[in-house]
Amino acid sequence: MRNLLYISVLDTIFARGRQKSLELTKHFVGLVISSRYLSGEKRASSRFLYREMARASITVLVLLICSHSFAAKLKPGTYRAVLILDTINKIELPFIFDVVKKGKKLQIIIKNAEEKIIVDEITIKGDSVNFKMPVFDTEFRTKLVDGNLQGVWINHYRKEKNIIPFKAEFKNTNRFAFVPGKQNPYFEGRWETTFSPGKPDSSKAIGIFNHIEQSDYIHGTFLTETGDYRFLEGMKVVNKLYLSCFDGSHAFLFIAEHNNDKFTGTFYSGAHWKEEWIAVKNEDFKLRDAEEITTIKDPNIQPNFTFPNLDGSKISLSDKKFENKPVIIQIMGSWCPNCMDESNYLGGIYKQYQKQGLEIIALAFEKTDDLTIATKNVTRLKKKFDLQYEILLTQLTGKDKAGETFPALSKITAFPTTIFLNKEHKIVKIHTGFSGPATGNDYLVYKIRTENLINQLIKQ
Repeated sequence: MRNLLYISVLDTIFARGRQKSLELTKHFVGLVISSRYLSGEKRASSRFLYREMARASITVLVLLICSHSFAAKLKPGTYRAVLILDTINKIELPFIFDVVKKGKKLQIIIKNAEEKIIVDEITIKGDSVNFKMPVFDTEFRTKLVDGNLQGVWINHYRKEKNIIPFKAEFKNTNRFAFVPGKQNPYFEGRWETTFSPGKPDSSKAIGIFNHIEQSDYIHGTFLTETGDYRFLEGMKVVNKLYLSCFDGSHAFLFIAEHNNDKFTGTFYSGAHWKEEWIAVKNEDFKLRDAEEITTIKDPNIQPNFTFPNLDGSKISLSDKKFENKPVIIQIMGSWCPNCMDESNYLGGIYKQYQKQGLEIIALAFEKTDDLTIATKNVTRLKKKFDLQYEILLTQLTGKDKAGETFPALSKITAFPTTIFLNKEHKIVKIHTGFSGPATGNDYLVYKIRTENLINQLIKQ
C-alpha cells in the first residue's frame, strides 16, 4: 500500500509541477503514516511517529526537487498577447512580443510597428511569470498554462478599472486574426479626424496611416494638439481598419469601418475609456500651431522655481549653474508616454549642446504625492534613457498645478509642455505637446526647428 501511495504522489507532482506542492506534502505525510497504522506494521508510539514523519518529509522533499526539472518554462519565441478590455462584448486588444535569451537571462521584446520595447525585469518562480514594464509603473502577473500565459495587467496609476485580464499564445505571430487580402493601399495618407463628434468634449486630430510594402498591413498614429498616439500597428480587412498599441502605459485599440469615403469607428483606451471617432481624407488639414496654444500672459514675470532633484538637493533656476545660459524647461511626468519620447530626444540634445552652454531642467509632475514612489519612478526614466540633465520633483500633480508654477503663462494644457529661455532667462518660445517618432515627417520638422532655435540661443 505504501508503494502505491509513493507512485500516486509522484505521478501527481510530475503532472502538476510545483503547483500546490505544500498541499501535496501535507497529504503525503498523512497518508504514509496512516498506511503504516492501517497495515498493522507498527504500533503507535511517539518515537515511531517522529521517525515516520521524518521519512515522509525527506521523500517528499526529494520528489519536489525532482519536480523542478519538470516545471513549466517560458519558452523563447513569438507570442500573441491579448488584453481583454470588455469581457461581455469580447473586445480584445492584441499585440505581439518575443521572448529571447540574453546571456543566461530572458528578455521580453514588445513590438508596435517600428518600436521595440525591451522588458528585462522578469521574475519566474515555478509556473509564475511576472514582469514589470520599463519606465511606467505597470506590471503583468501571469502563470504558464500549457506553454501559454494567463493572468492580468495591472496599471498602478489608476485606482479603478486598473486590472485587465491578459493571455498570450505561444507561436502565434498574427496581431489581428485575419488573412490579408489583395494589395490595395487605399487607407494611405492623412485623415482629418474627430473624436467624440457632436459632443462638448469633441477634439480634432490627424490620422496618419501607412501601408507596409503596399500590403494590407498598416502602421500609423494620430497626431493631436497635445501629442501623438505613438506607434499603432494593424491591418486593413476589406473596408475595416484595425489598429492597436501597447507600450506599458498606452493600451489603445482602434476599430473602424470605411464607407462613402469616411471612417466611422470606436477608440478604446484600456478598460476605462471608449469613444466614437470619424475621419475623412484631407492632406491639407492642420491642427493649431503647437507654439501658439500656451502664450505669455505677463512678459514682465520671469520663470522662477525651487524644487529638489532626485538626490534631494534644492535646485533653482537662479542658481549660478544656469547663469547666462539658454535653458529648456521640460514640464513632464514619468507616467506620460509623450514625455518619455521627448525625454529620449532631449537627452541626446543635452549631450550634444551642453558643452556649448545649453542647460535643461525637467519638472516632474507625478501621479502620486508619495515622494518615495515618485523618486523611484522618475529614476527609472532617467536610467532608461541615460538622462544627464536635472530632473526636479515638484510633488505636485496635474496641469492646473503646473500652470500655477508658471504664473506668466496663460495655461498649461498638456504634458509635455516645453519652455525655451534665452541667456537672460526670458521666454522666447512655448511648445505644447510633442510629435514623436511615430509621426514621421512631423517629428523631423520639429527636430529641425528646435535645433535651429537652440543654435540661435547659444550664439546670442
